[in-house]
Amino acid sequence: MKGFPNCLVALALMALACSIASAYDPAPLQDFCVALNSTADAVFVNGKFCKDPKLVTANDFFFPGLNTPRSTASQLGSNVTLLDVSKIPGLNTLGVSLAHIDFAPYGLNPPHTHPRATEILVVVEGTLFVGFVTSNPDNRLITKTLYPGDVFVFPIGLIHFQFNVGNTNAVSFSGLGSQNPGLIVIAKNVFGANPPINPDVLIKAFQLE
Repeated sequence: MKGFPNCLVALALMALACSIASAYDPAPLQDFCVALNSTADAVFVNGKFCKDPKLVTANDFFFPGLNTPRSTASQLGSNVTLLDVSKIPGLNTLGVSLAHIDFAPYGLNPPHTHPRATEILVVVEGTLFVGFVTSNPDNRLITKTLYPGDVFVFPIGLIHFQFNVGNTNAVSFSGLGSQNPGLIVIAKNVFGANPPINPDVLIKAFQLE
């Protein structure tokens, strides 16, 4: 029992290390830090160049017309409007962003992941079939059909999708837990890599002839 206090200290340090490692968008140390591309008229706060708070205006936190339908005339029949820090500079350091998704009849937001954010989606129009796949080794598919007013959560980093199963347009909104959630579209990233992935790698990975 002589080393028992040392074990407690070690466990506490391990818990602290795990809690630090799991942090994604740490809490800001100021009210806001409006992102700025230029260092002119800026202050250096919390590791980022920020607009001088005295020069900040309402427009730094504003985006108009998100309710306007976007074109879904694409192969997939969907259009995602993501409001991240690149669209609303005031989101910088605040750890949140928003997406508006328009679906044509039978349109698809294809399997993809957000490496830095959990997503919570609400359907406002139409019927969506949504789902995500758990990580190895189970690779379990979890799905649900959603109607207007229904809400669904996609855990951070997991492959997920949304499919309009109706013959009318559909609309959804998603909140994401990062100012810059990131996007990896599985098919596009694998088969559209630049430079291309060696075909032998793809043949072996997907067990193709």
